[in-house]
Amino acid sequence: MKVTRKQERTIRRALDEWEQEGALSAADAQRLTGTLKRVVLDWQRLSRYAFWTALACAMIALGSLFADSELMTWIIDLISFSSFARIGLPALLAVGFYLWGFRRQRQESQWHYSTEAILFLGVLFTAIALWQLGERLDNGSGHIAPLFLAGCAVYGLVGYFGRSGLVWLFFLLSLGSWLGAETGYMSGWGAYWLGMNYPVRFIFFGGALLALCWGLRSILHRRHLYTTSKATGLMYLFIALWIMSIFGNYDIDSWYGTTRAALLPWALLFAVAAVICIYISLKTDDGMLRGFGLTFLGINLYTRYFEYFWDGMHKVLFFLLLAVSLAVIGRYAERIWHAGNPAK
Repeated sequence: MKVTRKQERTIRRALDEWEQEGALSAADAQRLTGTLKRVVLDWQRLSRYAFWTALACAMIALGSLFADSELMTWIIDLISFSSFARIGLPALLAVGFYLWGFRRQRQESQWHYSTEAILFLGVLFTAIALWQLGERLDNGSGHIAPLFLAGCAVYGLVGYFGRSGLVWLFFLLSLGSWLGAETGYMSGWGAYWLGMNYPVRFIFFGGALLALCWGLRSILHRRHLYTTSKATGLMYLFIALWIMSIFGNYDIDSWYGTTRAALLPWALLFAVAAVICIYISLKTDDGMLRGFGLTFLGINLYTRYFEYFWDGMHKVLFFLLLAVSLAVIGRYAERIWHAGNPAK
């Protein structure tokens, strides 16, 4: 059995404990220990990181392309002779990458990260095709939500049938973008829609996404999309709650005259959501819920610390207390780390 150094330590510790408790004999423990083969380099993790870095570089290259006005002018002049060149060419490239990714996934399922990278290129060219379609259909109304909805349809189908968590993530991000653009258009791009500013809308959106994720968990598990869906729903919910704890349900103009007491209920709601998340994680042993709950509970506490003590406390004392609290957290994390990685 090939294992990493960390996995080997965990397994050896479990075998030692089982042997001490009498669940395993010394001979069985030695035999099982002998089956472990340490992998010097975690090639799977290296492959994942390499493809992530490659995709990040591709996005940086694309951003640099758009930032280069001379090169963009040359490209636009080159393809400006027809709408097909501007819309059809990236669309065809996107379809080609999707088909290539599906074929590779079906025939060579072991190449997971390279297949995800190919599908991601399809995502990029789909976005370019939709951008050019929007330029072509623009009538000055500013109604761009249908383009995000079209992206949702494409990314949702590709992510679901391709069992691609990466493409499914773009589906969920496009869905959130559609919600923001559609409600913004319906409200005349004002601060409120049905009495809700943008963060409040995304609190409901994140909650609805988590509810759907739970209700469809069996289907999402089969398509390997449950983890991505749950993480994205939690991210929408907690980031929106964090923003609400700072700004409340106010527009920018009225926010300047808002008292801290008026924002306190939102901060308490943020804390309650984090505590509930931690409580459920302790009941279900869900590491993701525990991580989100602890992380955003800490973010809430430090946000309130800056909010309430930045103006009224001497900066020497302010940063000294901040340093002490961070050192305590670091020491606690160090204890957990050493508890999970005992010295051999």
